[in-house]
Amino acid sequence: MAAPINCILVDDEPVALDIMESHLSKIEDINILARCNNATEAFNVISKENIHLIFLDINMPGISGISFARSINKDLQIIFTTAYREYAVDSFDLHAADYLLKPISFERLLDAINNYRKNHSEKEITKIAEREAEFIFVKIDRQMVKIDFEELLYIESYADYLKIHLLTDTKITRETITVIEEKLPSSKFLRTHRSFIVSIPKIESYTNEQVVIRQKSIPISRSFKEQVLEKLAEYH
Repeated sequence: MAAPINCILVDDEPVALDIMESHLSKIEDINILARCNNATEAFNVISKENIHLIFLDINMPGISGISFARSINKDLQIIFTTAYREYAVDSFDLHAADYLLKPISFERLLDAINNYRKNHSEKEITKIAEREAEFIFVKIDRQMVKIDFEELLYIESYADYLKIHLLTDTKITRETITVIEEKLPSSKFLRTHRSFIVSIPKIESYTNEQVVIRQKSIPISRSFKEQVLEKLAEYH
């Protein structure tokens, strides 16, 4: 049996709430914890309940659905339910689980739920893998050497080798930066430049152009800037 999904419905139209509730009642393991008429009511619910998924209208009085989505915990997944096509780009920027146009059919809603389940499962698997990984082995001088993530400050790429800067020393390997990047958990390490990967917990300060680790200024290149700043913004 699939894990239960605790959800809330947020819409200022009672008829729209009735339709969504009717559709969702036919889907196994969906728990509707609340029906909210506006964003303020929804804020109150998510502060008290363990919510997984929010079905959210966009055009509401007071706080719009888009503004509401920007203000809540990013771990809360959102499926927008709206009569307006023009907000689809905003929903993409907010990493919404789906974007449903009214009138919403049961089949389309079921497809959105199934996609949510699939993506949620994949994210949980990734989180578990990253949580369990605390080190990697890297080939150095014909032997595989253990590199503990807690010791790793940053990695610097040169023409045909890498410098792995640790708390106490520096290791040199012939691996490419792309290969080693794939071995590192994205929750702990960040590519800032074609020649640099940094340990997020070791960053002491940063600007739009650089991060600083142990007084070493490491550049943020134009091609990586957007993803770097977006990732670091998660820790504000």
